[in-house]
Amino acid sequence: MTGRPLPQPTLASAEFWRSGADGTLHITHCADCGRHVHPPLPNCPSCRSRSVALAPVSGRAVVVGFSVNHQTWLPEFPPPYVVAVVALAEDDRARLTTNIVGCAPEDVHVGMRVRVRFEEHGDVHLPLFEPDVADTAPGPLPEPRAIRAPARASARKYEDRVALTGVGQSQVGRRLMVDPLSLTVDACLAAVEDAGLELDAVDGLSTYPGPSPDGMSEGGVTALTEALGLRPAWVNGAREVPGQIGSITAGMLAVAAGLCRHVLCFRTVWESSHSALTRSGQWQTPQNARATGMFEFRAPFGALSAAQWIGCHASHYQHRYGVGREALAAIAVTTRANAARNPEALHRAPMTLDDYYAARMVTTPFGLYDCDVPCDGAVAVVVSAIETAYDRPRPPVLVEAVGTAVSERLSWDQDTLTHLPQAQGPSAHLWTRTDLTPADVEVALLYDGFTFNALSWIEALGFCGPGEGTDFIAGGKTIALDGELPLNPHGGQLSAGRLHGYGFVREAMLQLRGTAHGRQVAGARTAVVTAGGGVPSGAMLLRRA
Repeated sequence: MTGRPLPQPTLASAEFWRSGADGTLHITHCADCGRHVHPPLPNCPSCRSRSVALAPVSGRAVVVGFSVNHQTWLPEFPPPYVVAVVALAEDDRARLTTNIVGCAPEDVHVGMRVRVRFEEHGDVHLPLFEPDVADTAPGPLPEPRAIRAPARASARKYEDRVALTGVGQSQVGRRLMVDPLSLTVDACLAAVEDAGLELDAVDGLSTYPGPSPDGMSEGGVTALTEALGLRPAWVNGAREVPGQIGSITAGMLAVAAGLCRHVLCFRTVWESSHSALTRSGQWQTPQNARATGMFEFRAPFGALSAAQWIGCHASHYQHRYGVGREALAAIAVTTRANAARNPEALHRAPMTLDDYYAARMVTTPFGLYDCDVPCDGAVAVVVSAIETAYDRPRPPVLVEAVGTAVSERLSWDQDTLTHLPQAQGPSAHLWTRTDLTPADVEVALLYDGFTFNALSWIEALGFCGPGEGTDFIAGGKTIALDGELPLNPHGGQLSAGRLHGYGFVREAMLQLRGTAHGRQVAGARTAVVTAGGGVPSGAMLLRRA
């Protein structure tokens, strides 16, 4: 296959990328406990021994998840092609994201036995995998690992010391061609007014992810302080937090610690305009740069989108539990029906099951309506000290519990396969911090970057057991606005637009205030919110005052 982005070998990985020159796959191996590890690490994550080094392996593996890509991400890397996660025969904890070659895409399946073959690109030898004609029996799959919630660290809860007192949203749309900082200012001013505050009362700022060049930020704390002339006592702008709403959690911790009294949390995206500018040539991007960071072990195989990474998990889930796309279809159709009641939603036209199944495939098992809608917009939330909350003009939304635990490897391919990575840890953690249970939740605002994300959260939060989501959803009956667990009444990111986590917090606040006009869940008193399309992620349990 031509046109592959090549990895940038690092001081840690250069030996791995060179090692295939002899036609043998080499994987980091622990001399003390025998574990194989990928990508290369300086020590063993199991026994923490430093006695690790690249060692030859058989090159045989089993496909444990895959996605047949149908969308062109790079013109030089044409579809269809298969992105797969394969587990080594020697140790199924060591996995590679790769391509399956040497067979038709439709012949690839979970459990398929494969063997390595290398593609040389100068100093880089890319490990691809082809069917193992010597062994066609289905291969074993890794067993799901039990997730343990951390023990409660203290009887005191920081959640009890804070409240959400204000929320605001800018204009939201496709290709607005509006300065993203202007969108941020609109949302922030609206949130501060909603909380009944003056700007000078804001003494903390928190955002996700901070400055980002790819349509995912307005410039962060620095840009907003300049625009509004703020002088906060505390600030936060970071990417490695528990999901996008981890920036709100950080604000809660700052308030609970007494660092500030009113933290303005904000999140802005302008993906839609950024994409249009890039396509037109008005926005220049680096060309022919080698893949670095998290893309070093993905981009060379055309695995450029979270759709492909999560598609591998979805295929594993479907194989393990013997289900098809029924639950995914029900989530997409139900949230579109909800969006029809929301005048702010980007996609409000009716959608049927026939429409869902007839839509073009993006990357299996995801079709067009399994994927959320990139947009431009901003949302802001005010976190206040609890002793000030009842002085505000609108009822505060109280924070019952927050789940942030990391209980799996922070990886898209090295740990959880059955569900979206990092949904289970925060979910288990959430329930250790409250006496409430899943039965007490009256509305669910669950991150739906893809339909499978929402399905994973439903199961991880304990609304049903692993693999039981299709029966629980019951074709959409359970998750409808008048169902047992109303899901994303505003339309979620699938239909309302990808406001990257913060849109769910806003909708939860409107629902708990009783002001979600046209789509109000009757008597909603408790809402669960999740965010993070993968790693890391977080969950919140909110309640009406």
